[in-house]
Amino acid sequence: MKSKNLLIGVGVEEIPDWMIAGALEDLRRRFLEALEKFQLHEGVQVETHATPRRLILWVTGIPEKQADVTEKVTGPPVSAGPNAAAGFARKMAVEVEKLKKIETPKGEYYGYTRKVKGRRTIDILSEALSGVILGIPWPKTMTWTGKSGARFIRPIRRLVAVYGGKIVPFEMAGVKSGNLATGHRRLHGDKDWDRIRVTDLESLKQGLRRNFVILDAAERRERIEQGIAQLLGDGLRLRPNPALLETLVNITEFPTPIVGSFDPEFLSLPEEVLVTVMQHHQKYFSVEDANGKLAPHFIAVMNIDADPDGIVRHGNERVLRARFNDARFFWETDQKRPLPERSKDLHEVTFHAKLGSYFAKTQRNMDLVQRLGGDTNVQRAAELAKCDLTTELVKEFTELQGVIGGLYARKQGEPEEVWRAIYDHYEAVPRTKGGQLLALADRLDTLQAFFVIGLVPTGSKDPYALRRAALGVVHILVEGRHPYTLDQLLDSARTIWASDTGARATLHEFLLDRVRYYFRDVRGYRYDEVNAVLAAGADNLPDVADRLEAISKVRPTENFEPLAASFKRIQNILRQAGVTGETQ
Repeated sequence: MKSKNLLIGVGVEEIPDWMIAGALEDLRRRFLEALEKFQLHEGVQVETHATPRRLILWVTGIPEKQADVTEKVTGPPVSAGPNAAAGFARKMAVEVEKLKKIETPKGEYYGYTRKVKGRRTIDILSEALSGVILGIPWPKTMTWTGKSGARFIRPIRRLVAVYGGKIVPFEMAGVKSGNLATGHRRLHGDKDWDRIRVTDLESLKQGLRRNFVILDAAERRERIEQGIAQLLGDGLRLRPNPALLETLVNITEFPTPIVGSFDPEFLSLPEEVLVTVMQHHQKYFSVEDANGKLAPHFIAVMNIDADPDGIVRHGNERVLRARFNDARFFWETDQKRPLPERSKDLHEVTFHAKLGSYFAKTQRNMDLVQRLGGDTNVQRAAELAKCDLTTELVKEFTELQGVIGGLYARKQGEPEEVWRAIYDHYEAVPRTKGGQLLALADRLDTLQAFFVIGLVPTGSKDPYALRRAALGVVHILVEGRHPYTLDQLLDSARTIWASDTGARATLHEFLLDRVRYYFRDVRGYRYDEVNAVLAAGADNLPDVADRLEAISKVRPTENFEPLAASFKRIQNILRQAGVTGETQ
């Protein structure tokens, strides 16, 4: 059967960058499900592309029509008489003589075998595409044609649907499908810019490129990387940031890097503050010198082709200067009140409506650190760790929680063990033992408190990031080589609500589930290896890690199978002899 290719394009207002990858996967999945429903999926290949203003699906090898099929239809029982047979024949559009009598477990029935002609693919697509596109499960949607109108992440402005060179006719949210695409909103090169006529993926790519849109994300990424390499001279280098690069790829259609500068006097501020302002708030890359120190330069990425007069560069420099001035003001203002004086302010910062303030959480953290054997420095760190939540700098730059507390503690003369523990305690695995103990206490208190009040993650819902907190506990225990067992941790994590043994048991199983996830999905051990090791005991997680590593190394050797068979025979002999684990 002949096959043809399909191009689908959904032109929209700007899609948030972090939603694009998931939307493409959902679009691909839903389209394949639709093809499978109509038996058109065999042998097709799907390719997806996106920019902030368009989602593209390119499908090759779709049959021109459904295959013809024969269908056996069972009618009324023969005992129902000739009138029933005549009615069934009319329904099948045949003469009564064409009917056959069929023996079934329930008796003799009239039957007919008919040939069902397959529908044209273009007709099926015309009916199905609207549901496929509108069915993408966005985190949030909006309507722009009225309350009962279509809902999508952003208003739909144009639809492209071309199958085998012909338009697939359908309409969605008042927009009719066609074969015309749009170029860059500002840089379109064609005189009649909104009429890029397309027949397939290649014609779309070429037409968009003439109008300053690079459809391929990999090509946009390469353009950014090459542009940056040409901008930086000797002695300067980019501080890599893969997440920022991915964001810039997904918010531009024709990315062009430019280099800007800022007053070196701002380098008196901590690098952490300056880098956060540049990367998280302005989406700029930071630049360092040959010694790895922050340089007074930044890389911005425009969504236009050039900035010959430096207007864009000057604008970015002006905005960054204002942000740096704000950061400097907050830094200097915060220094007027040492961290210990801010402790009482934590009474006014709510941890959770049912769990009290951050002051109460701090007291629990201090108690838990002590129970875990933390020295006076770790206890001091626990006392000060949350105080930066009351500072102006953290209120403005929430990404710097903990980091700012550590920097302030260092500037205010706290011992190195104290300020480093505060600085790192939000990290997956803090660098110091003191930081690891503080992080363990903080995560354990959070887990126990939320489990006791019944806010346990269910399905995909985890609004308080408790899975991440539990995984952090496992990370620290394994990679910090801490000997605490899960039972010891839960016994130490006693709060005023700790009489709830049901919550404790639920939390213990929740932690075990994160242990399994960590060793399987993070460390990459095989499913059966993890299950076998955990079946022999999961209390000491560094020991679990060592046993898993040993098994993974011996398993590929020629001695593993005979050894495993020997252990299995010994186990069977002991079981038959009635020897239990307690008497061995």
